[in-house]
Amino acid sequence: MIRIWGRLSSINVQKVVWTAVDLELDFTRLDAGGPFGGLDTPEYGLLNPNRLIPVLEDDGFVMWESNAIVRYLAERYGKNKLWIDALPARAKADRWVDWQATTFAPLMMPAFIGLVRTPEEERNELAIADSLAQCGLLINILERELEQRPFLGGEEFSIADIAVGAQVHRWFHLPINRAPSPALRAWYDRIIHRPGAVAALGQPVA
Repeated sequence: MIRIWGRLSSINVQKVVWTAVDLELDFTRLDAGGPFGGLDTPEYGLLNPNRLIPVLEDDGFVMWESNAIVRYLAERYGKNKLWIDALPARAKADRWVDWQATTFAPLMMPAFIGLVRTPEEERNELAIADSLAQCGLLINILERELEQRPFLGGEEFSIADIAVGAQVHRWFHLPINRAPSPALRAWYDRIIHRPGAVAALGQPVA
């Protein structure tokens, strides 16, 4: 039995749920974190000593860190589907998974928090503007990449598209004016209607 702890408004939980649904796995998600709390209990501390979400339990095996969970599910259940076996193709896809977590997400965070989760009168406009400028450079990187291939890992949809797709979903829902990025938009339109994307990203961005 697979259980996933975490509120669905968390991008890290969204990545895991998207992966699980696209793999057609039978799982239960338990709300935790944010308004749901539950992270400070002794029981949760045994699952994740960092007291963060998400956490995965798969038949007694416990894993935390969202991208590690995505890789685990894809390799265990998604060979020839989400998991690319052959090197170097797998490495090329895998780098985008880490790029989302180490580059794209941190640089977007000030803009996302400022524009989505902060009252207008309390916003740090300079931090938001800098964040948006940095994200614009990253969007250009994605645009050039997707002008050359249909998916970030190459010809087939993979975990790279899940990780970056969840982040791009937030980008396209920020209340801002964006420069055109036709290749990125076409890619987003291809992946956003997948069952996993609908399940993970169907609620309002918040």
